[in-house]
Amino acid sequence: MMTEQDVDEKTSGVSTDAGETPTPGETDLVRAEETAALGPPEQGEPALPTQLGAARYVLAGFFATGIAITFLVTKVLEGIWNRLADNSWIARQAPFVSSIAEDDRAAYTTLVGAIVGVSVTVYAYRRPDVRVWTSEVAAELAKVTWPSKKEVTNSTIVVIAAGAFATVFLALLDRFWGFVTNLVYGS
Repeated sequence: MMTEQDVDEKTSGVSTDAGETPTPGETDLVRAEETAALGPPEQGEPALPTQLGAARYVLAGFFATGIAITFLVTKVLEGIWNRLADNSWIARQAPFVSSIAEDDRAAYTTLVGAIVGVSVTVYAYRRPDVRVWTSEVAAELAKVTWPSKKEVTNSTIVVIAAGAFATVFLALLDRFWGFVTNLVYGS
């Protein structure tokens, strides 16, 4: 199992083997050497954040999961509530269901959804096995060599051009075989 220290070592490039703790000067020296090897940042490129290391991906993942759970629970509860309020038998048996205006139901379901989303996210975040797993995933993602903006732009242009060429080619083939079919079978 990886600890958070292992994850931070892998993302920062500073090793603490044999119990050695790097001094702040050594850490800064390693980071300075890494940035010097990369060359000066080009204009318009933001500086990369290094304070949280891979932990920022873990925290962002938990945050996004909480928002997604909140959204899903809100929509499901709102749909169920609207269905129940529209049912005449339910309206007679439980008038409080339809007594709240349809516009106000969204506020109540959003509140319940937010409580459920925060609760599930905090529960998952506090589980050690989930934290270790997400930290390991973040460490692996930190090892990935991501394409530059120029590479992504060039690849996108190639895909769009190939798609356009294939579309035109297949359209011409369709027209040609339609013409041949009309000649053979007549219109």
